[in-house]
Amino acid sequence: MQGILVTEGVRGEGGILLNNKGEQFMYQDIPDAYKNQTAKDPEEGWRYCQGDRNANRPAELLTRDHVARCIRHEVRAGCGSPHGGVFLDIAWIKARIPNGAEHIKRKLPSMYHQFKELGDIDITKEPMEVGPTTHYIMGGVRVDAETQMSRVPGLFACGECAAGINGANRLGGNSLSDLIVFGKRAGEFAGKHAKQQAAPALDADQVEAAAREALAPFERQASGEGPYQIQQDLQVMMQDLVGIVRREEEMQRALEELARLRERAGRVRVTGNREYNPGWHTALDLENLLTVSEAITRAALYRKESRGGHFRDDFPDKAAAFGKVNLVVHKAPTAGCNWKRRPSPKCRRNSSKSSRR
Repeated sequence: MQGILVTEGVRGEGGILLNNKGEQFMYQDIPDAYKNQTAKDPEEGWRYCQGDRNANRPAELLTRDHVARCIRHEVRAGCGSPHGGVFLDIAWIKARIPNGAEHIKRKLPSMYHQFKELGDIDITKEPMEVGPTTHYIMGGVRVDAETQMSRVPGLFACGECAAGINGANRLGGNSLSDLIVFGKRAGEFAGKHAKQQAAPALDADQVEAAAREALAPFERQASGEGPYQIQQDLQVMMQDLVGIVRREEEMQRALEELARLRERAGRVRVTGNREYNPGWHTALDLENLLTVSEAITRAALYRKESRGGHFRDDFPDKAAAFGKVNLVVHKAPTAGCNWKRRPSPKCRRNSSKSSRR
């Protein structure tokens, strides 16, 4: 039952994460920075969920990126669930609470009905199979901090698609405020920019070339491949090789696989009419999906450290040098991506202050 979001409230009400051996594995890896804030054992964690102010939170309520990495480690160790995740069990609290099943239904009504209706799973009787998924993109289009305009004149970006205030890991709750503040800036400056520009002149030859390129998938009825399988293969490959826990050899394999997927995408075909054709839309999206996937892979490959949501198995610690730079990845003139290191804005301000002194 993929594609169903499980609220963090399940863990907040006492849900525990189990591997395929029935082990509550989260207590096996508590970061030093959180040890004083985390329960010593499941018993203390349960008291916290029941409102005991003298108890620390259970290990299941550690930061989302850490929980996701722990799940991934269990799967890689062969201790995952049948579909590549782990088990989230809230039914166990029936042994601690009178009328536990009714308590679960009252506290988690949407989760109970969602799993019952869509997956025929009764969460008051059996565990849910869960796994981490993409939640928020760190980094994005390089923009001016004041205007939100990118390096492409007239193209503005804000929120999750733009590089901005979040650094290596977004703080919980600031996504909407990010959109409100920088979306307002982007809209205002986009309006000012548009008023200051003359109407652009269109090159008819370029328009015709773009139209031919967009319609090309309709011409490959015999030799081409459908777009959905390429998209699915790209998603699976990126999850497996450039996912939550990264390794250099796997990311190198991902770059090789991306080249093969790009070749397949160049032969993609679609059928049917142009109107309301999702297959055609997917075919047109593939080039952008492949470009972004390569940019993510190369940025993760070049950043030989672990920081925030970015974790490298082969470089598990922070590297001081990477704390002072941003990695800027851009499309090469022909194919693929190039990259450069750029001092972070904070470091540039510090160095200019020093020079003035």
